[in-house]
Amino acid sequence: MASMREIKRRRASIESTGQITAAMKVVSTAKLQKAKGRVQASKPYNSLMYDVVSSVLAKSDNVDHPYLKSGDSKKKAVIVVTSNRGLAGGYNNNVVKLITKGDFAKEDVLVYAVGRKGRDALKRYDYQIVEDYSEVMNGPVFSDAANIGRAVLEAFARGDVGEIYIAYTIFKNTIVQIPTLTKLLPVEVKKDEAKTGTVDDLVLMNYEPEAEEALNEIIPKYVNSLIYGALCEAIASENGARMQAMDSATNNAQDMISDLTLKYNRARQASITQELTEIVAGASAIE
Repeated sequence: MASMREIKRRRASIESTGQITAAMKVVSTAKLQKAKGRVQASKPYNSLMYDVVSSVLAKSDNVDHPYLKSGDSKKKAVIVVTSNRGLAGGYNNNVVKLITKGDFAKEDVLVYAVGRKGRDALKRYDYQIVEDYSEVMNGPVFSDAANIGRAVLEAFARGDVGEIYIAYTIFKNTIVQIPTLTKLLPVEVKKDEAKTGTVDDLVLMNYEPEAEEALNEIIPKYVNSLIYGALCEAIASENGARMQAMDSATNNAQDMISDLTLKYNRARQASITQELTEIVAGASAIE
């Protein structure tokens, strides 16, 4: 059995750790409320953008555009959105597993890292890191998403990659966050969406100016919007995961403190009993 001094020292250390985790939980809770507001503000626009572009492309059977078909390259550009800090449970590992445990061959993946944790983890697995945008996670804005979008679109236009994906975490609620791998390019068109039976739904899309020129403007904005939405979702998910992790850590610290307090009291009681026994034995010996 450990001595009272060892138990007391360990209990003090755990109490200090518990105070830190409790403080981190409060900070994460405050950040989460702000991040949730950004998600709620951006989600309607991103959802509508997706619906509009899907509807437009579904009615564009006669359009042959590079963004609507896979390139010749087998390479896949994957934007991996994680956090710059740990202590968030399995948040970062779950995103990394989308790549390492997925169907993509390692040699075909070009990683555009947004977040140091994902970047470092994929480096350890020998994935090729093409660009590092980790500083974006300190406070993402739409211009950051546009810069990332421009980089991957240029790689797609050059033929360096044939497909573009984004791996991030969808924020569902404070407890549930869903790791997701979404294909950005080529745009997948569901033809059935346009066939609901009305005359307007069956009419092909007319472009002014030409279709290629219009899609050159529409699709980059569509891609940038999805990237920005993913960044907002990721920030909220990160803080939700960290809040839950710190709450669990604080509860575990309290349980350990209770257990150590019980052990300390037992050790103290045993020590007092032993001292009394020695006193009684000494008095008996004198008599």
